[in-house]
Amino acid sequence: MLAIYKRELKSYFRSFIGLLFIAVTLFFLGLYFTVYNLLNGYPYFAYSVSSVIFLFMLSVPILTMRILAEEKRSKTDQLILTAPVSVGAVVMGKFLALVTIFLIPTLIACVYPLIMANFGSVPMGEAYLSILAFFLFGTASIAVGVFISSLTESQVIAAVLSFAVLFLGYMMPSICSIISSTGNLLTRLLGCFDMYTPFANLLEGTLNIGSIVYFVSLTALVLFLTVQSIQKRRYSVSVKNLSFSAYSTGMIALAIAVVAAANLVIGEMPSSWTAIDLTSEKLYSLTDQTKEFVNNMQEDVTIYVIVNEDNQDTTLGQTLQRYDDLSDHITVEYVDPTVNPRFHTQYTDSTISINSLIVVSDKRNRVIDYSDIYESSFDYSTYTSTTTGYDGEGQITSALDYVLSDDLPKVYLTEGHGEYSLSSSFTDALTKENVEYETINLMDYDTVPEDTACLIINGPQSDLSADDADKVTSYLESGGKVILITGYTGSEMPNRDALLEYMGMSIADGLVVEQDQNYYYRSPYYLLPDVSADTYTSGIYGNYYIFAPYSQGILIADEEAEGMTYTTFLSTSESAYSKVDITNMENFEKSEGDIDGPFGVGVEAVKALEEGEATMVVYSCDQLFTDDANVMVSGANQMMFVNTVGGFVDHEVSVSIPVKSYQVSYLTVNQSDAVLIGLVTTIVLPVGCLAAGFVIWFRRRKR
Repeated sequence: MLAIYKRELKSYFRSFIGLLFIAVTLFFLGLYFTVYNLLNGYPYFAYSVSSVIFLFMLSVPILTMRILAEEKRSKTDQLILTAPVSVGAVVMGKFLALVTIFLIPTLIACVYPLIMANFGSVPMGEAYLSILAFFLFGTASIAVGVFISSLTESQVIAAVLSFAVLFLGYMMPSICSIISSTGNLLTRLLGCFDMYTPFANLLEGTLNIGSIVYFVSLTALVLFLTVQSIQKRRYSVSVKNLSFSAYSTGMIALAIAVVAAANLVIGEMPSSWTAIDLTSEKLYSLTDQTKEFVNNMQEDVTIYVIVNEDNQDTTLGQTLQRYDDLSDHITVEYVDPTVNPRFHTQYTDSTISINSLIVVSDKRNRVIDYSDIYESSFDYSTYTSTTTGYDGEGQITSALDYVLSDDLPKVYLTEGHGEYSLSSSFTDALTKENVEYETINLMDYDTVPEDTACLIINGPQSDLSADDADKVTSYLESGGKVILITGYTGSEMPNRDALLEYMGMSIADGLVVEQDQNYYYRSPYYLLPDVSADTYTSGIYGNYYIFAPYSQGILIADEEAEGMTYTTFLSTSESAYSKVDITNMENFEKSEGDIDGPFGVGVEAVKALEEGEATMVVYSCDQLFTDDANVMVSGANQMMFVNTVGGFVDHEVSVSIPVKSYQVSYLTVNQSDAVLIGLVTTIVLPVGCLAAGFVIWFRRRKR
């Protein structure tokens, strides 16, 4: 085999075809690498790899067309067939020579992620997994080309047939969907030669053992078929009166059965065994919170997926598979909307999207629309929407908790005093936290409702009535929990102030002016307060800013007052002050009568009672929990809101899983470096290979 390997490798380099294949592959790799990764700054090398795959349909047939067909045409194959060398050794020698040629551009591609790492953060696991996918796809394509070359004496026919077969393998998912959108026996059989889906699974960042087994087994099977196609010819040459076709047919059937069984066994294994998540954000892995919750489940839940299983969202499908593998109490069922278009009407009156989920238990159900699975942002300057995060795990775990909970906590938001209303993003966050919410006017109630887990007073623009303030105070005296968001209105609010005084706090006159540039954004009024480690700032402390424009200062009457405990988790710098005369101010310089800081911007006050304790969290910025403020800090304000409410509603198990971000830190490559590296990868390397091939060809011709 080694002699055949060396012979074939030398012949490909001497005939110019080997170096031409390397040059073309490097050119396209370099071209997409330059465009996607250098010029556009994308840190994912998989973008470049996925764009080059079409090349194999053209380059591999040219590379493999002569490997066995030329031997037949020139009759030199008889020398090999009658030699004391096994047919398997002949095929493997030729195949490995071709793989070696393909390995050269693959190894060069391994350098590209290292180049990218000089200009920013690169998810190396995903990058090298995409290169592995590239190599496996190319190796399987080469094996197909070798097999087809063994069937004919014509190089042209071998090239055309190889192109046709590889094209079918690449397009098979689309072909199957055209044949049947719901799937049938024919599409399942054709799906066995779907080369693109296993490749795409690897590009998504999961080391999918099933995909690797598919490519390895396909390569092995095709090479075995190549050996079998040569066996008949070998025996017809050496022993003309011996028919070996029956033996070949039996072996072929056995080989196909073994390959099919291997792939079926891998397909039935739990995804936790066969899929390793290599994504930087662990998109397909379940968090410890989810694992703990699911392992403690005692009741059965069915998750209906409104889509044909063959057309499902692959990312969501992998997440669902992990839930299914994690517990026998979870069953995932696919409902084809073309077969049963009204299935969802049993659970909702609204129209839902394809790939939506319906989570059902004996107690209740929840519909998760597909639009809620992914987080997106809209750029009004370009009128384009960009997917920024994946919330599959967060939505599913929240839904499981919702359908299994005996009772759901109730949060009330007051109205009637010009309060800010929560936007849909904040109310959706409450829903995900499995908190029921309702807006109430305290004038309609004698007391704060008994089922109140938390009362939210969100930025009243006019003062509470004395009666409403008394109701809130009575609620606190009974061990209640209040979130009070205040803001500057320019008018006095004695009843609100009385409520604050009950908890030993007050609000400084005017607006806070921050003099330390590290604590504001653009304007001294646009505070970026200091964030302290606390349950309310979990996930924010050390990672994000909080944006609090036009804040007032929270003052604590006596930090050591008996029975009172204060925690300031958002605060200004020492140099901040409160500008009292807002109307007549001319600049941000401190004037006589202004109040010295520092101040609290977010403060928790806990008052010990005879039985239990009263808790109030005060935020001194009425724009804090709005979309405009939230978007400035990548959702950190909303995260703090959820932490605050979640800490008040006494969940036995916290199941609030944050969105897994799709947002990437783009590579920062200056124009000159991008052009220089692009010239080397796109022009210099390919032209160097072509020049070397031309020199070798020219020297051989002169001889």
